[in-house]
Parts: sequence; C-alpha cells; structure tokens
Amino acid sequence: MRASLIQIAIDGGESVADRRLRAAELVRGQAGSDLVVLPELWPTGAFAYELFEAEAEPLDGPTHAVMAAAARDAGVWLHAGSVVERAADGRMYNTSLVYAPDGERVATYRKIHRFGFDKGEAVMMGAGTELVTLPAGGLTLGLSTCYDLRFPELYRGLVDAGATALVVSAGWPERRREHWTVLARARAIENQAYVLALAEAGTHAGVEMSGHSLVVDPWGEVLAEAGAGEEVLVVELDPEKVAVTREQFPALKDRVLGR
Repeated sequence: MRASLIQIAIDGGESVADRRLRAAELVRGQAGSDLVVLPELWPTGAFAYELFEAEAEPLDGPTHAVMAAAARDAGVWLHAGSVVERAADGRMYNTSLVYAPDGERVATYRKIHRFGFDKGEAVMMGAGTELVTLPAGGLTLGLSTCYDLRFPELYRGLVDAGATALVVSAGWPERRREHWTVLARARAIENQAYVLALAEAGTHAGVEMSGHSLVVDPWGEVLAEAGAGEEVLVVELDPEKVAVTREQFPALKDRVLGR
C-alpha cells in the first residue's frame, strides 16, 4: 500500500480559495498512491483563529467540492485534512473529511481534544465525541487531529475498534517539534500500529509550523520523515506487518487496565 503525505506550506499571503485549488492539484499529482493525507486546517492555517468565523463552511461546502473531485480524479483514498465546519446549529468544529476513490465522502471526524487552554480553538469550537475508524486500501484507519496526539487513551480506543494505522493530521508548532516526533513514535510502539503523522509547514498568524511529517511502523521505526518545507512524503506500507508485529510481541494481550 502506497501512502502520500502532502505537507502543505501555509502562507498568509495566499487566499483560502487559491490554496484549495493548489491542494487539489497536489492530490491529483499523487495518482498511483492508495492513500493521500493532508494536514489539519490547511485552508485557513491551524493558528489563524481570526479567519475561522469567516471561513467556516458546511460539510458539503467549497472544500468538500474540490477534495471530492480531486480524490475521484486521482483514484485515491483521501484524508483531506480538516476544515472549520459550521454545523446546522451554527457551532464550529475542527472536522476531518475522508473520501473514497470514487469521490464519495465516507467519514468525518470532529476533533475531540481542542487546543488552546481556554482560548483559541478551545473556546471557539465544539468538541467531538465519537471515535472514527474506517477500512481503506488494506488498512483500517483510526482518525485523530493534532492535540489528540497527547492523549494515549484515544488511540487505545481506536485500536480496540480495529485500527491498524493511526492518522494524525496536524498543525504542530516548530517550538514543540521534539514532542511531535517522540509522541508519534510512542503511539506506534504502544499500539503496535502504523502512525501517519502529517504536519503543516510554513508560517501563519505569527506561528512557525514544524513540518517534519513522519511515518512510523508498528515497531516504532521511522520509515520516512519530511523536512521543514512543503514536501510530499511517499512511503510503502505493508498491511500484514501489524498482525505480524502483534503476534511476535503480543503486548496488547497483556493489558490489564482500561479494558
């Protein structure tokens, strides 16, 4: 299974509309991959709180339209990162969108752990309540977003629901990049699952983003890591490796707490 992680660089000088079109072309450029992943809140930038109200959109809004078409044109499973969703009741959510190769939206995930410590996203957006997994291209994806990475119980729940690959779509700041790498590897090791951790690059709202997206295998080995700028990270995944790892080192069977 071939996965492509598109580490988009966010620049405040590029309009949201232009970035949507550019991202769609980047997705189309990954025809031949099985799975393509985009970062968190890439239309606005994860820290561009001042844009959230103006750019909030329904699930069938402009980002959905361009991403559904891009997934269909490329013939890929597409985790289209997340958008600022405007729900029917007017509330905003940080919501990920996932598409099948025919362009049908097959899953959404509202971010459960909101970042900000009583400001920013933490007060502007509602919290999701549901864990989301789905089969895609030989793996079962467990969906998560950025700050979720700090909460291991979420990933235990995803593994219990059958996840074999944990997707972390993020807008992670450079100043905490070491945490990003350590936590991504930890989630892979403790859950014996692939981790596809995709971060934004660039600078927006005065925040330098980490880049350095990475793919970690079920043993905790880093299969590929991006640099600091815009980049497409392409990696081959073996769906059987999860089962083999869990059989050879059956630590998950020895769980006592949280079951």
